[in-house]
Amino acid sequence: MQLKELGQTGIPVSPLGLGTVKFGRDQQVKYPWAFKIPDDKAVVELLALARDLGINLLDTAPAYGNSEERLGQLLTRRQDWVIVSKVGESFINGQSHFDFSARATRTTIENSLRKLNTDYLDVVLVHSDGNDQQVIEQDAVATLMQLKQEGLIRAVGLSTKTTEGGLWTVENTDVVMATRNTSDHTDDPVLDRALELNKGVVIKKGLQSGHADSKAGGAGIDEAIRYVFSHPAVSCLIAGTINPEHLKQNAQLVAQLTD
Repeated sequence: MQLKELGQTGIPVSPLGLGTVKFGRDQQVKYPWAFKIPDDKAVVELLALARDLGINLLDTAPAYGNSEERLGQLLTRRQDWVIVSKVGESFINGQSHFDFSARATRTTIENSLRKLNTDYLDVVLVHSDGNDQQVIEQDAVATLMQLKQEGLIRAVGLSTKTTEGGLWTVENTDVVMATRNTSDHTDDPVLDRALELNKGVVIKKGLQSGHADSKAGGAGIDEAIRYVFSHPAVSCLIAGTINPEHLKQNAQLVAQLTD
C-alpha cells in the first residue's frame, strides 16, 4: 500500500486508516451488530497486521472510551505511526459532552499526549457536535493552531457535519474529515475544493459504520470502498474494524485502487 502525502502537511499516510472506536467503546455506537471490545493480545495482533498491510494511520479520540490509553500502552515504534486524535467531545457515563473552549482544548491535548505516551500528535481534529459554524466561532481551532506553533501538533482540522463547515475547514486549516459513501455525497463540494487547494481529506463513514456490508442490507463493502476512492481528493479512508479478515480484505482492495 503506497503512502500519500496528507495535503500540504508533509505527513505521508496510508490510503486506509484503522479506526479505533471499538478498542475502547461499545456504548452508543451505530454498528449493525454487537461486538466485544478486544483484549490486549487481540489489539496487539491487529496493530501488527495493520503494519504488515502497510497501514500507518490510526484514528482515535477522547470520545472513544479508553482507546487512547490502550494505544499508548500497546503501540510500539511510535515513529512508524500517524496518530489522528480529536478535541471537543468527551464520552462520560454513556453520554457525549462537548466543550470547545480554549481551556478544554488545551487540557484535552495534554491528556491525550499523556494517554498516548507521546510528545506530539500528528493530526488533531475538532470533533463537531453538528453545529459547525458555532464550533468554528469558538476557541478550539485557534487553540489548536497555537499548540501547532508550540510543536505539540503537526496538523490541524475539523471533523465536520455540514458542507459549509467542511468548506471553511478546507479554506482555513490543514485537514478535513468529511463524509462520503454511496448514500451520502453532500460533502463532495468540500472534496472538490480540497482538491483545488491540495488539502488533506480523511473520509469517515465510508462504510456507513458497517451498514454498507451486504449482510447488513448494504450494497457491499467492495462497492463502498470503490465509491470513496472514486474522488481524487481522498487521502485516506478510516475503517473501524476489529476483524483481521475484514482488515485484510479492505487493505487489499484499497491497495488495488490506489497503488
